[in-house]
Amino acid sequence: MKIRINLDIELAKNKMQLKELSQRIDISMTNLSLLKNGKVKAIRFSTLEAICEELNCQPGDILVYERDSD
Repeated sequence: MKIRINLDIELAKNKMQLKELSQRIDISMTNLSLLKNGKVKAIRFSTLEAICEELNCQPGDILVYERDSD
């Protein structure tokens, strides 16, 4: 996948567990876990907004584009 998801890094910076984030933004642990592990193909802007608001970060802190190394 060319898009890397750094949710775990942002959680660590905020000293927050996935469960706490799930409760704060009212999104299931399952969905957040899938996102954290890069197992999703899409993310709603409203979800991204809620995560960024709670973790005090920018979307680019969570979603990072990686070029292929040919």
